[in-house]
Amino acid sequence: MKKKKKYGLRAFINDVHLWLGLASGIILFLVCLSGTILTFEEEIKGFFAEKFTVEAGDKKLSVEQLISALESEGIVSSVTVPAEEGEAYEFSVKESPEQRRGSTYYVNPYTAEFSKTQESSLDGFFFSMFKLHRWLLLDSSIGRPIVGVSTIIFLILSITGIVLWFPKKNIKWKTLKPGFKIKFSARWKRINHDLHNTLGFYACIFLVVMSLTGLCWSFQWYRDLGSEVMGAQIFGGRGGPRVESEAQIGEDEVISIAEVEKITAQELNYEGKTSISFPSGDKGVYSIRKYESAKLSPIIADNLIVDRDGKVLKKEIFNDKPLNVRITSLIKPLHTGAIYGGFSKFIYFLACLIATSLPITGTFIWLNKMKKKPKIKKA
Repeated sequence: MKKKKKYGLRAFINDVHLWLGLASGIILFLVCLSGTILTFEEEIKGFFAEKFTVEAGDKKLSVEQLISALESEGIVSSVTVPAEEGEAYEFSVKESPEQRRGSTYYVNPYTAEFSKTQESSLDGFFFSMFKLHRWLLLDSSIGRPIVGVSTIIFLILSITGIVLWFPKKNIKWKTLKPGFKIKFSARWKRINHDLHNTLGFYACIFLVVMSLTGLCWSFQWYRDLGSEVMGAQIFGGRGGPRVESEAQIGEDEVISIAEVEKITAQELNYEGKTSISFPSGDKGVYSIRKYESAKLSPIIADNLIVDRDGKVLKKEIFNDKPLNVRITSLIKPLHTGAIYGGFSKFIYFLACLIATSLPITGTFIWLNKMKKKPKIKKA
């Protein structure tokens, strides 16, 4: 008589991994698939967009002159000056002061010729992918918690998957080595198992980061808990308290944008893309963000707030901020993979692609195990 196997911790972890994976498989497939597509959204849109070329001239026009060329289009609220020569300036133009976000205009700094970004069919497609990723195309009040719970399940699956990746016993290089590669010369069942086991292992750390950061959009309690643990506000503290003008001057005494650029160059003395938001209202100030070209991350910026009379009211150097503040301010790029530009996006794309395949390969592993082995007839 065969001795009944003891139901141990590993068997319990295996069952948790199996049944949670089967229960959430379709939702995780849709969320991961849409996340994979969204990784290179900007690059795909840019590839199909009509190119606005800039031919360098003898001398660039001032930002004020470029604004004058755009005044017929609406209210110019900001400008982004590229670090490289021969690139267009980007202006944000609003139809009214109440409009939250304006339209983007690309302007040739040598001729003042401009082109407004046009909507395309890709905008609708990517917005659908965004809604699928965040809310499963449902109402946000219904879809958001479903995606949130599925993300928690995905986090558990990632952790239990790593535990199951390790051999049951005799953990040494000889037993670990097979888990690092896919044996393509084997039968289909073994290849499918390796695709799930090995690829899941390589992608795991990125999937954990995506899950932990993704939950910030799903649950308020999670954001509050994360803010308390980190000692810095998640999402709520972006930009800090509003800074108002202290200058007692008339409109004709407000410093020019050229002077703002000069102050920015003095305070943030390095090459890089510079974005300047113009004062709005009587208490408005110049808000500047500058991205250092030499830095590995293209999304990390230093901030400067300059009053109408040229006084520097606030200066924030990203690297001087406490570590916890830096981490909480980078939640979104850590989730999307934009933290290190194209390099990290490519890594995240592969990780998301693997994550999309895991529910499929995992289901096949379960189906293969469910097939009963044929009984051997006794002679």
